[in-house]
Amino acid sequence: MELPIILASASPARLRLLKQIGITLDQVLPADIDETELPKESPRKLAKRLAIEKAKAIANVIDKGIIIGADTVPTVGRSIMRKAVTEDDIRKSMELLSNRRHRIYTGVCIIKKDKAEYRTLNRVVKSTLKFKKLSKTEIDYYCTLKEGIGNAGGYTVQGYAESYISFLSGSFSNIVGLPLFETMNMLNSVGFYVHHK
Repeated sequence: MELPIILASASPARLRLLKQIGITLDQVLPADIDETELPKESPRKLAKRLAIEKAKAIANVIDKGIIIGADTVPTVGRSIMRKAVTEDDIRKSMELLSNRRHRIYTGVCIIKKDKAEYRTLNRVVKSTLKFKKLSKTEIDYYCTLKEGIGNAGGYTVQGYAESYISFLSGSFSNIVGLPLFETMNMLNSVGFYVHHK
């Protein structure tokens, strides 16, 4: 019998990405963990630690399964960008990102748990992107869309903000919230394969 596949995240973007590569989840169990960064913790280390903590939190409450934990951390320089809660947060992000490169780190942790095995794999994937120089009018317009609310960095790349991107290096799905190439490779490593009809 195949082990259930569990996503330790409430992210609709991660759900869509997994569905896009033919992965049907058995459960979505968002991990309730403290996501505050530690003193002097780098963005890469934060993404890795949170992904592992999310996956472990779910592994501790289930008998068996393959758990996918992930966390995405956008950064400008060494500064971690927070989730936008208000329109003003979006404005500040857009002003900061205008004509600048920034990096997106996503940590992914896969835990396979059953009677015979407890195995953990993890990776951190980095993508770099740059927004064009944004005019006040463009920033004002983007703020009215409110599509950046609830998103780290104050934008979602799967929306109007994509029209502002002048440069992108690395995995696009990583920017959305889950690097699909690395995630599928890790799932294959623990014995999970998508069955092609």
